[in-house]
Formats: sequence, C-alpha cells, structure tokens
Amino acid sequence: MMQDIPSLLLTMKEKVDGWKSTGDRRHVFLGCYSMMSQAMHQAINKNQFSNAPWVSQLLIRFSEYYFDALEHYEQDPEASPIVWRQVHDASKDPETNVVQNLLLGVNTHINYDLPLALYDCLAENWAQLPETHRQTLKKDHELVNEIIAQTIDSVQDSIVNPSSWSMAALDIIMCRADEWLLSKLISSWRNEVWQVNLQLLSSPDQEYRDRIRKEQEILVTDRGTQFIRYL
Repeated sequence: MMQDIPSLLLTMKEKVDGWKSTGDRRHVFLGCYSMMSQAMHQAINKNQFSNAPWVSQLLIRFSEYYFDALEHYEQDPEASPIVWRQVHDASKDPETNVVQNLLLGVNTHINYDLPLALYDCLAENWAQLPETHRQTLKKDHELVNEIIAQTIDSVQDSIVNPSSWSMAALDIIMCRADEWLLSKLISSWRNEVWQVNLQLLSSPDQEYRDRIRKEQEILVTDRGTQFIRYL
C-alpha cells in the first residue's frame, strides 16, 4: 500500500522505465497514468483543489486498484480482475496497437477502478455531509478533467508518438484535434463515473453494490472488446 504521493510517483516511474527497457507495451498506459498523476500532485501542491487531503487520499486509493490488479496478474492472471486481464493480455498481442493499449488501460482504470475508489474514499462520511460540501467534492472531481486535458498533449508527444510512427503522423495531420477528442472522451467517462459513485453511495447493501460493480465490469470489457476489434 502506498503511503504518500511521491512514493507512488517513484514506483510508477520505475515500473515504466523497466517496461520500456524490455519492450513491454504496458508502459504506454502506465506512462500516461504517471504523467497525469504528476500533474495532479502539482495541482495539489498549488492549492488548486478545495479539499486537497481528500484528493490526495483518492489519488492513492485509485492507484492501489491498479497495482493490486497488476500484482495479481503477474502472480496468477486468473486471479486478476477480468477487466485488467483484458488490458494486460492485449499488451502482449502483436496485433494490437499503441492507441488500443492506451484506451484499454484508460477505459478500465476510469470506468471500473475509479467508481470503486471514489466510494471507498466517500462512503464513511457521505451520509452526514451537507449538500454544499458534496458539491465541493464534485467540483474537485471535475477539476481533474481540466488537469487531464492540459496533460494530453504531453502524453501524446512523449509516450504515444515515440511508440507509433502512424500516430505521430496523425497528430500532425489533425493539428491536435486527436488530443481534444481523447480529452473529451475521458471527461465524459469521468462524469459518468461520478453518477456510478452516487449509485454506490446510495445503495442499500453490499449485494446491490456488487450488482453495480458487475455492471461496470460488463461495460468495460464490452467496450474493450470493441477497441480491440475496430481500432
């Protein structure tokens, strides 16, 4: 379990560097995730969030879902969540491309891990929070969309383009429209995830929450299958 954000960022960098050195394409998503986490850390230090301690807690908890699933996959793939098996298996498939590897990871981490992490960080106190406080937390969640949008260009330039000559060419042709589309897609997913989080927080029991989790699992794997087939 990560104890602080600098330790998390160091762990991410070491893993990315190791994967890049061996040609493991899992570095594509984790490199993106690492850059966005670094941007989040900077925003926290600049006091851009209304509730920085909560955002920091969420950043750590969010990462734990990724690294826990990775540990399970590396020890026994069948023990890893099916959504992450899809991502990691695709990174070994020579028929998949860099964009697919990136979108598969982003899809799983946002649409599956994030609502669970949000619930973990909000469930204890949510019922007692006044609506104004709840809206402040939601605005902090939405501010992350802006930070991600500001980081997309750097992600493409430093991670995606060097791994794919075709994406570098597309980037020039589209004049950054491709980054805008990716940013809009991620923002849309994150907005949907907040609603899933609210469903989890209002659920009457664990059985209902398990049902919501299963629905997200199906959504994520189906979407991942489409990325693999059609991109």
